[in-house]
Amino acid sequence: MSTVREVTYQVLRDAGMNVIFGNPGSTELPFLRDMPADFKYVLALHERSAAGIGLGYALGTGKAAFVNLHSIASAGNGLSALVDAFGGHVPLVVTTGQQDRRHVLAEPFLVSRAVETVKPYVKWAHEPLRAEDVPAAIARGYYLAMQPPMGPVFISIPMDDWTHECAPVEFRRVTHTVMADPAAFDEVVRALDSSRNPALVAGAQIEEDGGWDDVIALAEHLNADVYQQPIPPRWTFPRRHRLFRGGLLPAQQPLADQLAAYDTVVVLGAPIFLYYAYVPGEPIKRGTKLFQITNSPEHAAAALAGTSIVGNIAAAAKYIREHARARQGKTSEGRIKPPVPKAEHPMTPAYLLSVLNKVMPRDVVVAEECPSSKGDVDHYIELDEPGSFYSVPNGILGFGLPAAVGLQMADPKRRVVCPVGDGSIQYSVQALWTAVQHKAPVIVIVLRNSDYTALKSFCDFTQVGRNVHGMDIPGIDIVKIAEGYGMAAQEVDRPEDLEPALKAAFATPVPQLICVNVAKGGEKCMGMDQSVNPPRYR
Repeated sequence: MSTVREVTYQVLRDAGMNVIFGNPGSTELPFLRDMPADFKYVLALHERSAAGIGLGYALGTGKAAFVNLHSIASAGNGLSALVDAFGGHVPLVVTTGQQDRRHVLAEPFLVSRAVETVKPYVKWAHEPLRAEDVPAAIARGYYLAMQPPMGPVFISIPMDDWTHECAPVEFRRVTHTVMADPAAFDEVVRALDSSRNPALVAGAQIEEDGGWDDVIALAEHLNADVYQQPIPPRWTFPRRHRLFRGGLLPAQQPLADQLAAYDTVVVLGAPIFLYYAYVPGEPIKRGTKLFQITNSPEHAAAALAGTSIVGNIAAAAKYIREHARARQGKTSEGRIKPPVPKAEHPMTPAYLLSVLNKVMPRDVVVAEECPSSKGDVDHYIELDEPGSFYSVPNGILGFGLPAAVGLQMADPKRRVVCPVGDGSIQYSVQALWTAVQHKAPVIVIVLRNSDYTALKSFCDFTQVGRNVHGMDIPGIDIVKIAEGYGMAAQEVDRPEDLEPALKAAFATPVPQLICVNVAKGGEKCMGMDQSVNPPRYR
């Protein structure tokens, strides 16, 4: 008879989860001791970074990543990464230690109620009733994590469970594709066939379901304009494509205005719709036929308008293309390009991002977290390859840097770049150390303006005024922080020095940080301005 620990490692092998992302504590030591030689442990210095790097690795591989955190600290220090994974449909199997079963009733030091704490933000949270149930619980967690919509699961394991005897656990095959009723797609086909001017909205679930090529083929078959979902966690349509029209705004009336010219709108793999600032209005112009095809029953239920169909996005796009009539081509050459930014001092974020777009390789992967420059990212970064762009799915800071490290570890052949604000990077700055230790050649580009520009912009947008404390963050030397973690780092202040610095970074296969001093302010709130007439906040 094997032990719980031995059977668990075999389950992890069978699931392909041979890399463990973690930050260990006393209650995890019985599991981690004498780790088998075919496993790799990726240490991070904080649970938020450990789970975030695992999240990036799962995004890069398209498979569930195994994360091992510490007791109740996992729920506090690592919870934001679980929320990221839940909102971004990222499959994680997260285990944490629990105190010894034999005295849990006595409320000992480090006893954990993490299962109850994380439940709203995971697909399943569980503490096995018996030690010998641990490997089967991890297998079940894996099946659930990979089932669409994918997401994190959480299993708390008492530290004395690992030495108990346990029978082998059969690792089963569980299919992942969920197909919608073809009759529902036929309604979409009829609407498109009778439409004068249809449009598609591309959402993050297109990549989750492997539908990149199918959606491009559908758009070209219909010759329909394509928009990106508001505040997208992934870009799922080529930015240079002749049919791409840009991103939708995250507010009701401005978004409805963007789609007002279309009589049929099909949303593929996104909510209807994701809003940020409250601007009253209808979700879409009255009379427009609106359809949502999503792998998420929750997104289908939460939609404010339209007809929702739950199923695989790739299969849906293929079915509609095969049954809808082809449409004549458009003469448009894609979205209107923004003006070329001037090389000023101090540099604007727009100038920085335009230079980055000029010098980066075409197969680059961008993991961004610069909230005050989202509009400029959308305008100036052009990516045409699948799996090229990742962003925070929910507004919680600390996503970008760990995700970039995990993405780079998942795919060493593609260079990963992380444009990140000087405020955002502080939430998971420890991930720099992990990148250095594992020689993950991520390029971190810090936009340093020494304040929370995104908040200042939101103050302007909502008309609360700028008399708010806590908006400035002076006195942070990010170059020295990076060097303290062992990472090569430099500061760039003049526009003429930016392009050489970026070219040198891409030519050097080591992790490195470039801190770029940029001008304060100037960015609109998520690309919007006050012309949309928001209500006054009080």
